[in-house]
Order: sequence, then structure tokens, then C-alpha cells
Amino acid sequence: AAQISSGMGRTSGSASINFMAKDIDKALELFFEMLRNPAFQQDRLDLFKSQQLQAIERRNDHTEEIEAREWNRLLRGEKHFSSAFVTKSSIESLTREDLIEFHKSHYRPDRFILAVSGDFKTAEMKAKLEKAMEGWSLSGTPAVKVPKPDFVPVPGVYMVHKQDVNQGRVSIGHLGIMRGNPDEFALDMMNDILGGSGFTSRIMNRVRTDEGLAYDAGSSYALGVYYEGQFRAGFQSKSATAAQGTQIVLEEIERMRKEKVSAEELETVKNQAIEVFPRYFATASAVAETFAADEFTGREPGYWDTYRAKIKAVTAEDVQRVAQKYLHPGQLVILAVGNVDDMLKGDPDKPGISFEKIAGAKIKRIPLPDPLTMVYPQ
Repeated sequence: AAQISSGMGRTSGSASINFMAKDIDKALELFFEMLRNPAFQQDRLDLFKSQQLQAIERRNDHTEEIEAREWNRLLRGEKHFSSAFVTKSSIESLTREDLIEFHKSHYRPDRFILAVSGDFKTAEMKAKLEKAMEGWSLSGTPAVKVPKPDFVPVPGVYMVHKQDVNQGRVSIGHLGIMRGNPDEFALDMMNDILGGSGFTSRIMNRVRTDEGLAYDAGSSYALGVYYEGQFRAGFQSKSATAAQGTQIVLEEIERMRKEKVSAEELETVKNQAIEVFPRYFATASAVAETFAADEFTGREPGYWDTYRAKIKAVTAEDVQRVAQKYLHPGQLVILAVGNVDDMLKGDPDKPGISFEKIAGAKIKRIPLPDPLTMVYPQ
């Protein structure tokens, strides 16, 4: 009944195993066999490549995928690694030897952070882990430093046309700040009130509850680990009301900057943050994952020790101060994906609201790229 898995992201890889304490020897044997000696079977690689080719053929089918892709290009630029996408040629050229070489270069004990949580004696577990890695050579080279984007987003309204949909997806935001900023707790509470706390947030209440324009709406203010994070608000609405929803989000951003939040709003989000805190440590695997991630990304020691106290200390004045400091209406990038013709027509019952008026300048059109080559028409 053991659970074993591995994964690879853009800046890190991970592997984990969850098992009964009585099975520790067999579980660790399987786990390190996977890590040290992957088979990379050719038939499995061929199947993966076939699946990937089918997937990229459909990469322009769904507005959610289009929105995520184009949003990242607008915030990070086309040349940053996070904006790179696989193509038909890159998939077809992938060989088993490429996988072996990647594994040889990156899967080494000196690059690992091991986190273990559960029913065991520490000294015995450390001894078992040391034995499991005996004879495993070190790489001798440091890991590559994650590069920062060399790009400044250009504010404005951008639209991607997809003829066969009747709803528009809208993202609104700009670059943010790094993790470890002394204002991060106040900023977190500010964003929760604005759009990050679900049905208690202002954006959700106005866009969904008051106006009935969207099923879901909200915001996030993600803190960057290797480079600046980003503020992003968004929703999905009928094409005719996409501009109205956008106008509402812009109004709420301005209101957050100009008016002090109520004591009730602040108390609600503070209580929510404190109540969900135990989830980070609810299970043995959650404990291991939390501290492994902190160690890998260099989070300051003691962060969790003072987390709740720092949340409780946030005041309404703090919220307004960080809103004025870290929300930048003049730097907003607005992306709308859907049937552009219908979105530009707007709601006939609200002729005073339109994307043209929101833009105040020429709206920039983004064409869909060839899904297999990711080459954009000029």
C-alpha cells in the first residue's frame, strides 16, 4: 500500500514515498532504486511522446490554457525560460539518451534535500538513508542559478480572439515583490480582502454576488522566490459583460488604495489565515513537504514560529499603506481571451462601459500561434 511518485518542474524536481513504518526497509529499497537506476524504457518514452504531440495539437482549444500562456508572456517576456514551450520538433527529437544524461547530471545526493516525517527513530533513519546512498557519486558541479526575467511589462489592454466561445476570461495585474519583504503579511491580508478569500472578498461579492457576472472571481498576490512575484486578479464572464467585470475589478483596486478597510473585514481574513495554518502540518507528508520546500528555497528560519503573531498584528492602517505601495493602477496589464468581437460590443444595457474606454489607447491584439511550432503570425 505504499505510495511512490516523482515529478519535475521548471526550477526543481521532487520524489516522495509514503509507507507503513513496518515496511521501511523494503520501501526505501524501492524508493532509491527508482532514484538511482531509472529504466527509461523506450516504449514508455514513445508513448509519452505520442501523448505530448496529441496534447500540443489542442493547446489553442481551451481559453484557460491560452490565458495562462499569454499572461506569462506579457509579464515575463518571450525570452524568459518560463515562457518557453515544447514544440513538435523538440518532442520528436527527444531520445532515451537525453533522459539518461539529464538524470546523470541532476540526480545526485549533493543536490538533494531529504525530509522525513512519521514513526521512526531519527538515528536509525539517518543510518538507513546514508546506507541507501553509499557509492552514489557526487556531481561536483553546482546547480544552475534560476535566471531573472530581463523584461518590463507594458501596461495596456491585450485581447486574444477565439471565435467559438461565448465567454471571456480576463486577467488584470502587474509585477509584485519578493518573499521575505517585511510587508508580506499585511499584503496577504490586503489581497484576501480584495479578492483572495473567496466569498468574503470584495471582488467576489461585487462581480458574482451583486452583479451576477461570473461564477468565480478573485485575486492573488504571489511573492517571488527567485524573482519578483505578481499581482493578478481575474474572472470569467459572458462576452457581453467581460468589460463590466473588468471595470468592477479596477474600481475595487482603487477603493482598496483610497479607503481604509473595515474592522470586520480585517478580522475575518485574519481569522481565516490563522484557522488554515494547521493544514501545513496536518499530516506526516505535509510536515516533510513544508520543511523541505523551505530549506530548498531558503526561507528564513523561524518563519512559521511567528506566522500567527504577525498575522494578528496587521492593522487596517497597514492594509491601506501596502495597498497604496504595492497596487499600481498605472502599471496594470489587462488580458482578455474570448470572442473579441462580442467582448468589444459590450452590454447594450451599459453602453458607458467598454474595453476601449478602459484601455484609453489602442487595444493590442495577440494572434494565436501555430500549436505545433509556437510561431506567432506577424
